[in-house]
Amino acid sequence: MRLFLAYLVAMACCIATSSFAQTTLLYCGRVVDVRSLAVLPQRTIVIVGRQIASVEHGYRPANGEPSFDLRAHTCLPGLTDLHVHLTADQLGTISDQIVKQNAADFALRAVPNAEKTLLAGFTSVRDLISPHNVSASVRDAIHAGRIKGPRVQAAGVISTPGGHGDLFAPGLRRDLAGNPGPEHGVISGPEEAARVVRQYYRDGLDLIKVTATGGVVSLGRSADAPQFSAAELAAIVATARDYRMNVACHAHGKEGMLRAILAGVQTIEHGSYLDDEVIAAMKKHGTWLIPTLSAGRYLAESAQVVGSFPEAVRTKALTISALLQGAFARAYKAGVKIAFGTDSAVSPHGENGKEFEYMVEAGMPPLEAIRAATLSAAIVMGTEKQLGTLEAGKLADVIAVPGDPSQDIRMMNHVTFVMKDGMVYRHP
Repeated sequence: MRLFLAYLVAMACCIATSSFAQTTLLYCGRVVDVRSLAVLPQRTIVIVGRQIASVEHGYRPANGEPSFDLRAHTCLPGLTDLHVHLTADQLGTISDQIVKQNAADFALRAVPNAEKTLLAGFTSVRDLISPHNVSASVRDAIHAGRIKGPRVQAAGVISTPGGHGDLFAPGLRRDLAGNPGPEHGVISGPEEAARVVRQYYRDGLDLIKVTATGGVVSLGRSADAPQFSAAELAAIVATARDYRMNVACHAHGKEGMLRAILAGVQTIEHGSYLDDEVIAAMKKHGTWLIPTLSAGRYLAESAQVVGSFPEAVRTKALTISALLQGAFARAYKAGVKIAFGTDSAVSPHGENGKEFEYMVEAGMPPLEAIRAATLSAAIVMGTEKQLGTLEAGKLADVIAVPGDPSQDIRMMNHVTFVMKDGMVYRHP
């Protein structure tokens, strides 16, 4: 987190001190104001260097500046996906990949996935687990301009032995699984939990992910049973706060969610068994829900095919996928804070925009779904002063889609223009 914010501050300083920055004009047929949830007609976005200088009524005449004609399009802030795994592709089981592939294999896989994600309009992501913590290297390569992709906040995962984040077990031969401990993010007890957080900070990671319950694509028997004690979770959150790191919490089951919320995690990822008691706790503690409906849809489709997953995984996939959208709908109706995340890798990279359709199907209005992926997501990442809205002084992350997504949310799957930091990566 500290590295990510330092990068944004450095960008803002460079923008403020440069007197030779190029001016670019974007002629937008419509602009989405995610603060007021309004679609504003006929605007010119004036970009100077990497920064938005102004958003003006009408179409300002060009005076030799480069311009892009987006008058048949709607312009929006660059999107954020708070739950991706750039180093993986449509997961079967994590343990298979760990045994058969090296760190370099995961890093190379991330290169096209990062570009697909960027070209789909997602200019920022949280990568919530990668073997060997490769996502930190991917983050740095994107920042250095060696590869194309979104800004990345990279997470270090903490699990219990045999838990969802224990990438070496269960399901492997004992001599292959070994007995991983804190050096692999696998802990038993509060002291080991605090030690791992400190090590991830030392390794340059941005946030912590804790797997508070079982999961679907890991080989554990249960997807919903709690896997940490309250004391372990409290130690993780308290230590992370000391180091200015947020904690994202993978959780399907109710008890695991409640323990994590009471401990003070920032986000609940998935939330499949969310009920009224969990909703009340989330509202009381200000916890965000990251729904990952795309993962549920993909798992539901894949699990219909016998042999698509090991049978233990297939059974869990059929159960969990049937719960996610209903949990999201209850949370939204009750007023839980919601931000956008897909779990891409379980679902295909580059198809992140389908999440908007599923959110709208479950009852969230289109412009609120868009806000979940812009301003709300920036708040979760701690970048709302630089990103998340189209306003003067913000970094120039701008995308465009044809037509009006407030009338047809499917347009979010058809991004035609992508600008990140004032640089254009896709245009009509």
